[in-house]
Amino acid sequence: MLLHSIAVTMFMTNCFILADEETNDAIIIDPGGEEERIFQMINNMGVNIVGIVNTHAHVDHIGALSAIKDAYDAEIMLHQLELPILRNSSKMGRLFGVEIEQPPEPDRFLAEGDQVVFGKTKLRVVETPGHSPGGISLVTSDNTFCFAGDTLFAGSIGRTDLPGGDYRTLIDSIKTKLIPLGDEMKVLPGHGPATSIGVERKHNPFL
Repeated sequence: MLLHSIAVTMFMTNCFILADEETNDAIIIDPGGEEERIFQMINNMGVNIVGIVNTHAHVDHIGALSAIKDAYDAEIMLHQLELPILRNSSKMGRLFGVEIEQPPEPDRFLAEGDQVVFGKTKLRVVETPGHSPGGISLVTSDNTFCFAGDTLFAGSIGRTDLPGGDYRTLIDSIKTKLIPLGDEMKVLPGHGPATSIGVERKHNPFL
């Protein structure tokens, strides 16, 4: 699997592009904005975008969703409980001083245990609500990487003061869904640097 990332917009959202090395089919995780920079990275990689996965639908993670859908006609995937947030994204954007084009409806809803397949590469969906009602994480089939969205950060956790957030639910998601992935699991969060389950289990003050 090929993996590249880029931090976009003033929110410094980590946008990931994952590609299957044999087929060149690829997906984008959390295209938060600055679509021209994302397009440039896609062109540099020389991959074929077949899917867009949103770990959740907050405005800092979907800013380039419309542009990428228009450019590649890729399948948009997210959890069904995120649909009200997605549909309200233009209004929410204005609250944060951000103008965002209303994104298109998802093509596929993801739930616990589902797989996201591109080429011969697969990601497993793990439901990790708390930061938002339908937040998900994605785990590679070789159990090497976990794309955790805004659930778990290096030394911190996702905020829970936005509509639909719940602190106890978030902590439960981390302890019952992410910690059991094992200390060696590398965590690639929605913001900030990579970490590992082991490091966070031992040193994250929220845990």
